[in-house]
Amino acid sequence: MSWVDGWWSGARAIVSPNFGPRPAPAEVSLVVLHSISLPPGTYGGDAVEQLFTNRLDPDAHPAFAELRGLQVSAHFFLRRDGRLQQFVSCDQRAWHAGVSRWRGRDNCNDYSIGIELEGLEGDRFEAAQYERLVTLLRVLQKRYGRFDVAGHEHVAPARKRDPGPGFDWAGLIGRLGWRADRFPAPPT
Repeated sequence: MSWVDGWWSGARAIVSPNFGPRPAPAEVSLVVLHSISLPPGTYGGDAVEQLFTNRLDPDAHPAFAELRGLQVSAHFFLRRDGRLQQFVSCDQRAWHAGVSRWRGRDNCNDYSIGIELEGLEGDRFEAAQYERLVTLLRVLQKRYGRFDVAGHEHVAPARKRDPGPGFDWAGLIGRLGWRADRFPAPPT
């Protein structure tokens, strides 16, 4: 698998208009994990793709009304069966974390890569997603060097709760074999 201008050949490319340049210096030092399903709890459709490409019809489902006019994106979307889509070049800033802070540094979008996992906060994720996520994180480390990994709930705790308690942080850390200090502290 190869990289071209921040696009990884291991993912299906779908270009989102919702991105901008990273401010200098543009070093990736964080990956933010999210969960999303549209409508909530519904998997396998194309509503997330439509949201990230500004084509979601807000009248198509009652849950979409609050998304009217929203312009968001993530770098990657990881489906429940392990299929991977990429919406923004990793060399660019995707609009995924919003108002955020990680380890004393604001504006996580500036220095992070956003990965959306198809799922509902609090629910469990699929084995195929963890397998593909481990592969993706290793590929990203080869390309961008060492980075931390956190959930949206960790960088915007007053606003967000995803990926939530159903996400297996200990399992991910064990599969990667990376030091635990690169991840959020386990809940006490």
